[in-house]
Amino acid sequence: MGYLRRLVKHRRVVQFFEFLVGGSVYFWVGLGVFSILYHVFDQGWLFAKICADIIGLTLSFLIQRYWAFYDKRLAGQDLPVIIKFYFINGIDFIFDYGIVALVVSAGITPYVGFVISAAYTTVWDYFWYRFWVFKPTKRS
Repeated sequence: MGYLRRLVKHRRVVQFFEFLVGGSVYFWVGLGVFSILYHVFDQGWLFAKICADIIGLTLSFLIQRYWAFYDKRLAGQDLPVIIKFYFINGIDFIFDYGIVALVVSAGITPYVGFVISAAYTTVWDYFWYRFWVFKPTKRS
């Protein structure tokens, strides 16, 4: 029991769960926006997904930057952090949209593509965020 208690208090474990909250907000809010646009307003999956990603990714950025990966040394480094964040997520989008397009072309609901893509990008993003995107740069 002592090991589990120490593990839960470990900063990296806590950070990973905070990261998962940000990713979950992205996923569920994005899924909600997608569902409304796709089913209620009868928009195509691509348009619905782009809108969902814009909203979900913005919320995720705020959670990742100001909670999960918060570091006071990042103050004044907003532009480089934003550029790196959107660069990594741009790569994610290539895989994400490719996965969803393949699933849709196979006649399967795009929701399956959402889940597959989320599973892939979760681990990839954590390491990029931790070691590059939200890592403070040294000032001269």
